[in-house]
Amino acid sequence: MDFADVARGIAALALTLGLIGLAGVLARRYGPSNLFRTAKPKADRRLSVVETLMLDPARRLVLVRFDDQERLLLLGEGRVLAEGAAPEETGR
Repeated sequence: MDFADVARGIAALALTLGLIGLAGVLARRYGPSNLFRTAKPKADRRLSVVETLMLDPARRLVLVRFDDQERLLLLGEGRVLAEGAAPEETGR
């Protein structure tokens, strides 16, 4: 191998790594999470997720607020496992 082959290999590697880096930057800027994001959230939404807590890899607790109520949901296995009213918050 002479110097021209080594230089060509290094240039090809630099070009490949540059294209991978460019694809990463473009994916971060214009990726799926940014394509469907609205300019600003609507203020009059009735439903919101207040908090989530992972119990284990299969189950999670989700505190959901709708209208003036809060519900605690136990989600897992692709379905709602249990539902209940969230306890009233006491003064801290």
